Amino acid sequence: MQGDVILVGEEHRRVANAIIDHLIDEILGAPRRFTVTVAGESGSGKSEVGRALADALAERSVEAVVLQQDDYYVLPPTFNDAARRANFAWVGTTEVRLDLLDDHLAVARSGGIGVVKPLVIYSENRIDEEEISYEGVGVVIAEGVYTSLCEHVDCRIFIDRNRLETLEHRMKRGREMFDPFVEKVLVEEHAIISQHRSRADVIITRDYDLDFDPE
Repeated sequence: MQGDVILVGEEHRRVANAIIDHLIDEILGAPRRFTVTVAGESGSGKSEVGRALADALAERSVEAVVLQQDDYYVLPPTFNDAARRANFAWVGTTEVRLDLLDDHLAVARSGGIGVVKPLVIYSENRIDEEEISYEGVGVVIAEGVYTSLCEHVDCRIFIDRNRLETLEHRMKRGREMFDPFVEKVLVEEHAIISQHRSRADVIITRDYDLDFDPE
């Protein structure tokens, strides 16, 4: 998303390096591009971990591309907020073109040279397009609240932090002012996203510890 604020901290780089150390042999030994998702609630650090994973891979001479689920929303931000307020049932996976995001992961795994993806221009409340090249790319990372549901994935990472634990981070990113309706949305998202924890291959805990063998 153009205009997004990504604040990568030491904790994000620490877990990213540990995850890549854990995966690097599998990545280098894969006969095709490797795909990773990073999921969790709003403000949990998905964008930061996604960027830190790409940086950790670059340090190991593996090029990565990060796809943001925020670019795959059906409606641009202001219109999406209005749709939620008009009909609360809009909140959830129906807001997002997850099928398209999953297709773009499938293209990566199948050896495709690239994709044309949506690009949200946040400040202008519109959705444009951009070309993403997969040439020379070894890993494609998709980050976003519902990305655990994508099927064309080699490793699913889940950040296990809820809306109360992420409040400070959400305020720092400046994406929203406190609004009771937004908190209601986050409660609903929590109910949905918490069910996806069981799909994870790697869990990042609330304290940024790692569980490589989740139940």
